Amino acid sequence: MGGEPAVRALVDRFYDLMDLEPAYRELRASHGTTLDDARQKLFWFLCGWLGGPQHYQERFGHPRLRLRHMPFKIGIIERDQWLACMDQAMRDTGVPADLRKRLNQSFFQTADWMVNQGSLVKTTL
Repeated sequence: MGGEPAVRALVDRFYDLMDLEPAYRELRASHGTTLDDARQKLFWFLCGWLGGPQHYQERFGHPRLRLRHMPFKIGIIERDQWLACMDQAMRDTGVPADLRKRLNQSFFQTADWMVNQGSLVKTTL
């Protein structure tokens, strides 16, 4: 990935895009008035998740991602906007295409697991 400077650049671009792009409106709204805390925590988390220093776990223990995100409305829209925003941030910061593809697959699995609002409507004929 390129070490902590590359992870910082990715996270900063991700949150900058979330703040700037109307396409990520619902995602941004789920983050409250400031992005500073979320920005720092995602940086710490991704450092460890990508194989670097375990900054997040040193401060907060096991990530327990789903539990920690339960207070926030995460529906299909927020999931999809998070994934699109992260993909755009990866493209913008020069993450190689093959790595971006692998990360997108992993991010999808995690983001889909985080959905805690709504469901797909199933109908019977």
